[in-house]
Amino acid sequence: MNPYFTQKWPNHFALHLATLIACYLPSSAWAMAGMEEKIADVMVWVVIIVMPFAAIYLFWKVHVLPEVYAEKINHPQKRAIQVLCLLSLMVGGLLWPLAWLWAFTKPTHYKLAYGTDKHDDFFLKPDGAHADKALDLSIVDDEMLLLKEKLDGLNRKRDLILSKQMIPVAPPAAVEGKKNA
Repeated sequence: MNPYFTQKWPNHFALHLATLIACYLPSSAWAMAGMEEKIADVMVWVVIIVMPFAAIYLFWKVHVLPEVYAEKINHPQKRAIQVLCLLSLMVGGLLWPLAWLWAFTKPTHYKLAYGTDKHDDFFLKPDGAHADKALDLSIVDDEMLLLKEKLDGLNRKRDLILSKQMIPVAPPAAVEGKKNA
């Protein structure tokens, strides 16, 4: 026998019994005179006053989601995405899918043109690593760090290839010394 069934059976039985008894009670025991009208009046006021505000608030919150995401990932075109979200609010949400797609795309051409895929505000944050440097210098520093990491990786690959080929190679310092002589 299923242990779940044996443990929960008395609780389920009581619930079913209570439901069965409630169904057979007279309906006058559940409703008081005039209660239906009061409930209907309250529901009308809720629908007339509260629901439009809730709908407007929900519409607004959904339409700023691309802007919030672009801000979160420091999208380089986050200001344009913000403008598109505002325009989407004005035209009834027709531009919202475009703003959503734009916020979630990686701006590869922007990185090729400007050297970074982050917004300028990312480098100006007071708690960031580049808070004490000018914007251009911080971008250059980032690029230098990335290039040094790539160079180290390439040097490790070179050493691995050379070790597999079993060719004795002079250390780089010795090669530079011969060039200077």
